[in-house]
Amino acid sequence: MNNKWKTLNSIEQLDAIILDSNNKSSVIFKHSTRCSISTMALNRLEKLESDFYDKANFYYLDLIAYREVSNAIADKLSVHHESPQVIWVENGDCTYDASHMEINCKELVELLK
Repeated sequence: MNNKWKTLNSIEQLDAIILDSNNKSSVIFKHSTRCSISTMALNRLEKLESDFYDKANFYYLDLIAYREVSNAIADKLSVHHESPQVIWVENGDCTYDASHMEINCKELVELLK
């Protein structure tokens, strides 16, 4: 994992991310370390240009280790639990989410323009 991703590992941190999204968008990547599709999606995200990572805050959640945080994301942001999953948080709400092969790097880049 590249150094542009901050590790998400607590519900308190999730609450801060949601609050902070009023100032700068946040992207949460929910990763299953047991899933090859999840690893492939993470690899594609990590290949994006470095300036992409300057436009939002990026968080990585190991949902196997922190399942309670994954459940809180689903509850607090009203999204169905998936893995892998990209969740875009803006102004306290989920404005985009995609999972599995629907994770589209070009769409994410367009959201940041």
